Amino acid sequence: MSVPWIVSFYTLGCKLNQLESESIVHAFRKEGFTIIPWGEKCHKQGNLLLLINTCTVTSKSEQKARRLIRKALKDYPEAILIVTGCYAQMEAEVLESLDPGSSRKRLFIIPGDRKNRILELPVLLSNLNIRYQEDLLKFLAVWAKGENNPAIDDSFCFSPGKFSFHSRAFIKIQDGCDNQCSYCRTRFARGKSRSIAPEEALSTLYTLENGGYEEAVLTGVNISLYKGGQKSMNLAELLYYLLSGTKRIRIRLSSIEPELFNPAFVSIISHERVRPHFHFSIQSASHNILSRMKRSYTPEEALEGIMLLRSARDDPFLGCDIITGFPGESPKEFEKTYIFCQNIGFPGIHVFPFSRRPGTEAWNFKERVSEREAGYRVEKLVSLAQINRSIYIERWTGRTVEAIVEKGEEQHEHTVQALSANYLKLLVSLNKKPLPKAGSLIQCKIIEKTDRFDALAEIV
Repeated sequence: MSVPWIVSFYTLGCKLNQLESESIVHAFRKEGFTIIPWGEKCHKQGNLLLLINTCTVTSKSEQKARRLIRKALKDYPEAILIVTGCYAQMEAEVLESLDPGSSRKRLFIIPGDRKNRILELPVLLSNLNIRYQEDLLKFLAVWAKGENNPAIDDSFCFSPGKFSFHSRAFIKIQDGCDNQCSYCRTRFARGKSRSIAPEEALSTLYTLENGGYEEAVLTGVNISLYKGGQKSMNLAELLYYLLSGTKRIRIRLSSIEPELFNPAFVSIISHERVRPHFHFSIQSASHNILSRMKRSYTPEEALEGIMLLRSARDDPFLGCDIITGFPGESPKEFEKTYIFCQNIGFPGIHVFPFSRRPGTEAWNFKERVSEREAGYRVEKLVSLAQINRSIYIERWTGRTVEAIVEKGEEQHEHTVQALSANYLKLLVSLNKKPLPKAGSLIQCKIIEKTDRFDALAEIV
C-alpha cells in the first residue's frame, strides 16, 4: 500500500544544512513517501507535509525563514509544517508564534539539537499507518515535544546513502565550534566542536565510492577544528587516512580557516584526488577588525598560507568569505580588505554586510557603519570578484579539466551542465557523444567565457 503523504523540503543556509536535509529526504524516500520540489502546484492536493531547515547566520536568513513559514501556512491551509535548524534552536518561541494556534495547530518546531529525531519520523508514520491529517496532527503534537522519546545526541547520524538534489556526495565530519568570534551566533546554535570518528568517515566514503559517487565534499561548521578518534587525528591526518583507504573518489573541502595551511597540510592537499578548490573564512584584512572579530590570525598569516597553497597546486580556485561594515570598520580598513582580495585575485568572494546577532559580543559594539555604506562596500567587492573570476577563466581557457556532470541542459539536447575540479560552472558540448549520467566524470576543454555559466566547454 502506497504512503498517502506528499513531502516537500526547503533548506536555508550552509552545505551542512543541505547534507542534513538530504539525509531526511532519503529517510522519507526509503519509506515510500512521494517527494516533490518546493512550490510545486500539486502542493494543494493530497496530504502534504512541509519541512523547512532554517539558518541563523544573518538576520536576513531568519527573515526569509519567517516569510517562508507564513507563506506556506497561508498558501496551503491543509498542509502540516515542520521547522527545524539553527534558527529553530535559537528562537523556537518566535517561530511558534507564526501559527496563532487556534484549535488546529499545524506548525511544529523541532530545535536544531533534536533535528536527528526527524530521521525516525518516516518509519513511525509508516508503522503507525497514519493516513489522515487529523491523526497526524495529534501524533505530532506529542512527538514534537519528545517527552517520551528524547533525542539521542548523535550529530553524525545524517548520512544518506543516496543524494536527491546533488550530483556530488557530502560527508559531515565535524559539528559545532569552539572559537569565540564576536559576531557569530551559529556557535550557540550548534554547540561545542565535535568530530566524527575517522573510521566512520572512511566507512561512509568507502560506501559512497562503491555506490558510484565520484566526489565527496567534507563539511561541517568548522572542519578546521576536526579532532577525531582516540588519537585526536587532525584534518590533514584525516585526509591522508581517507585517501589511503579509497581508490577513486575525489575529495573537496568546504570552508576552512586561513591559519590551517602549514607545510604538512599543504603536502596532503597536493594529492591529485583533492580538488583544487579552497574557500577561506577570511572576513577582513584589517588587523583592528580581525581583533574586534576575535579571529585567530593576522592578514599576514592568511597571505602566507595562501601563497604556500599556491606553490603546491596548479592555479587552484580560491574563494573567501568577507564581512563588510563591521562596527568600527573605517573606509581605510575596508580598503585594506579590498586591496588584499585584489592582490590575491580571489575568483570567488562571498561577501555580505555585517548583521547584528542577538547574544553575540558584537551586538553591543558601537561605531556602527550605516547599512548604505556597508551595502556599497558589498557591491564594490562583488564587482571585484567578477573581474577576478573573468581573469581566472581566461587563464584556464584552452586547457582541459576534469568535471562532474550535474544535469542535462534543457535548452540544448547535446550539452550538459558540469562542475569542474577547480569549481567552474561549465556548459559542455558533447559533440554527439552519448549523454553521460549525472554524477559521472568527464574530461572537457574550456572554450570561452559565457554569461549564463562561467564558461563554455567541449567534451574530449
